[in-house]
Amino acid sequence: MITISLNKINELDKKLIDLAIKIREKSYCPYSNYAVGAALLAENDEFFLGCNIESSDYTLTTHAEMLAVDNMVQSGNRKIKKIAIALIGKGEIPATPCGLCRQKILEFDKEGNCEIIIANLNHNNEIVNITYFTLSELLPFSFNSSFLKYFLNFETSNNNQ
Repeated sequence: MITISLNKINELDKKLIDLAIKIREKSYCPYSNYAVGAALLAENDEFFLGCNIESSDYTLTTHAEMLAVDNMVQSGNRKIKKIAIALIGKGEIPATPCGLCRQKILEFDKEGNCEIIIANLNHNNEIVNITYFTLSELLPFSFNSSFLKYFLNFETSNNNQ
């Protein structure tokens, strides 16, 4: 984890953050009033956006990060380079993606090297700080497809006995 100021980040990261902040404005969050925007960069250098969309039945709520990933996949892309998320944190403490979103990002970043850039905003939508994480930092000991392969191999070898 590294926290830096806006004037010290590169142009590509600034663009991702700006896109995340802009899409955040389109969030539909009448129940929580907690707007989130996400902008991701795919392996082919295309940008994909998502914002949270709430439902009164919270199980139907769409998370911003998930929507950005879904938009990427619908376009035919399958690899995330980096993702910027804009949301309100608690002062200096950055808010981070929930466990579901971390797992969804992992599906398209098998190595856990994806940069996750958090633009921590205040209630005036001004950037308080920017924090960089890798997915591995946010999701250590993750559940991934290697467990399924192990299970399937284990089942197959036990059925042959």
